[in-house]
Amino acid sequence: MSNKKFPENFVWGAASAAYQIEGAWNEDGKGASIWDVFCRKPSAIRYRESGDVACDHYHRYKEDVGLMKAIGLHAYRLSISWSRVLPQGTGMPNPKGLDFYDLLVDELLAAGITPYITLYHWDLPYELHCRGGWLNPQSPGWFAEFATLMADRLSDRVSYWMTINEPQVFIEAGYVNGTHAPGEKLDWGGVLRIAHHVLLAHGKGVQALRAAAKKPVQIGFAFTGMVGLPASESVEDVEAARQSTFHVSDRNLWRFTWFTDPIFFKQYPAEGSELNHDFMPSIGARDFDIISQPVDFFGLNLYQGHFVRLGADHQPETVPFPVGHPLTAFSWPVTPDVLYWGPRFLWERYRCPIFITENGLANNDWIALDGEVYDPQRVDYIARHLLALHRVLSNGVDVRGYFYWSLLDNLEWAEGVNQRFGLVHVDFPTQRRSLKQSAHFYRHVIKANAVIDTK
Repeated sequence: MSNKKFPENFVWGAASAAYQIEGAWNEDGKGASIWDVFCRKPSAIRYRESGDVACDHYHRYKEDVGLMKAIGLHAYRLSISWSRVLPQGTGMPNPKGLDFYDLLVDELLAAGITPYITLYHWDLPYELHCRGGWLNPQSPGWFAEFATLMADRLSDRVSYWMTINEPQVFIEAGYVNGTHAPGEKLDWGGVLRIAHHVLLAHGKGVQALRAAAKKPVQIGFAFTGMVGLPASESVEDVEAARQSTFHVSDRNLWRFTWFTDPIFFKQYPAEGSELNHDFMPSIGARDFDIISQPVDFFGLNLYQGHFVRLGADHQPETVPFPVGHPLTAFSWPVTPDVLYWGPRFLWERYRCPIFITENGLANNDWIALDGEVYDPQRVDYIARHLLALHRVLSNGVDVRGYFYWSLLDNLEWAEGVNQRFGLVHVDFPTQRRSLKQSAHFYRHVIKANAVIDTK
């Protein structure tokens, strides 16, 4: 048994997203988002749930910040509801919406918790969707206006900003499969056009944040992807896993490189451009100059990976999971080494400081007869992943913080509220909050700045 210490300035946090927790969907001047509309489609959400109330965080934010303080969080990653502050998506701001985020930021700071703000976590204003949404070439400008507004309002107190969360997910689920808002199924050319506009929005958002900031800011993003995990630590399998993580070999958006190479290298990956030659969007002469604005950190959302080895044809080959491999309640495989190989591969390619901006477990949690919420699987999940993260830190990778997903049980998008990721149990009919066993465990980790390896 050994105590694995983390760096002295390591940031321990938790994360949430506006639509998943805030509720108050049409209060105090808020406009509708694509999720407000999508949830009203029959069968769009399991059990026909919605974010109309969600965790009622809009009215209970003080209680929730108190829970963060009780856990000992250093930082809290939140997102801004675009349509709460700009009901039409552009134009006249909503004073009461801006006031809410003012109050939330002040409450966090008073509790000694540093806010990390994500501007876009999937809830596009519905009015902008009606104008073409992310297909509209004006969408990067809309996003820059939103970024300017929020920097002007909050950057006197907020130093850490992320532009966009997981474009891989909201584009694939919202515009390819139609399982998330706005529920569309576009041709591949339209999908790649949206991806390009989102990248331009990121770049223009970085420019807008820096131009409007009232004090120095740190800016990044929060992207995800499928990480290849080497089936063995042989040189051949490690290289096969790296190639699986980065090489665009089929028509989907799950390789990091489709979004991160344009930011860091000012180009799409060559093999991806060739594969998608007939579907590539029109690229303006200055587009990559805009997209490649310097960023201060790489936000990395990682939940799972897949095992890879070098195949007989000298190409990466996926290795099936063994029968009975551990699964979360979401049926996601438990692969703690994703927090070793993911940061390692991305650091080696881009040399940009990393924050783990999401990592967590969906579990079947309930309140026991004694009033406690026992979630030993989540405790074990966090411990295993932090041990992998400690290993990559020990190998010299610049990882600066870890944000558990999520603070509260919340609306897990199309799955409704039945996938519980929270450190805090929420009884949705009563809105009663209860710290889970994992919250107490995480508090001890934070206090010790260490995780115990029991091997």
